[in-house]
Amino acid sequence: MSIIKVEDLTVAYEDKPVLWDIELEVKKGVLMAVVGPNGAGKSTLIKTMLDLIKPITGEVRFYGEKYSKVRDRIAYVPQRGSVDWDFPTTVFDVVEMGRYGKVGWLKRVGKIDKEKTKEAIKMVEMEEFSDRQISQLSGGQQQRVFLARALVQEADIYFMDEPFQGVDNKTEKSIIKILKKLRDENKTVIVVHHDLQTVKEYFDYVTFINVSVVASGPVEEIFTPENIEKTYKNKKLSEREGS
Repeated sequence: MSIIKVEDLTVAYEDKPVLWDIELEVKKGVLMAVVGPNGAGKSTLIKTMLDLIKPITGEVRFYGEKYSKVRDRIAYVPQRGSVDWDFPTTVFDVVEMGRYGKVGWLKRVGKIDKEKTKEAIKMVEMEEFSDRQISQLSGGQQQRVFLARALVQEADIYFMDEPFQGVDNKTEKSIIKILKKLRDENKTVIVVHHDLQTVKEYFDYVTFINVSVVASGPVEEIFTPENIEKTYKNKKLSEREGS
């Protein structure tokens, strides 16, 4: 059963289409890669699905509802480069922020929320850095912190924008292990990904995108040389830098 449905979605920047007539369905309990060339609209797609960017046309439904109705069931890990890492706060504080959606921004976090924060930090192997300022962390450590902040939300759907960008191989393997665990717990995980060589190893679903959706479905069916060629051969569709 599809729990996410995108219909007739078009997004433009200054009258230039970035996404065009996107049709996409995502089933429950999949670990899905969103792949395509630079400027293909990958990040724009998930930001639009999360109501961070307003489309020209189309709609996105989660469990048949708009995002605003189910936002507490959804977690988002943005690109590390989009975050102000000089903000004076600790690892524990950043992860604990993930609980605010559960307890409310004007209420005090309780003992159980602090315990869950510790558990999430332990899950990403950052216990010894719990009191460290986030500006003092390496890129890979910062990525682990943001993953922990998402985990502590106990969401049903996770969106992650390039979670492996700028991390070492050990951190990448650690992150994908956690994402597979979420999938095995019947969570839905959607990842903007750039490395075609690891798609088969890491993911069970894949969506190819280059302004429009080229193909989407199980990796064993969709991850073919033909679909890769269709997606990447026409890079002029995606002239804008970035994703």
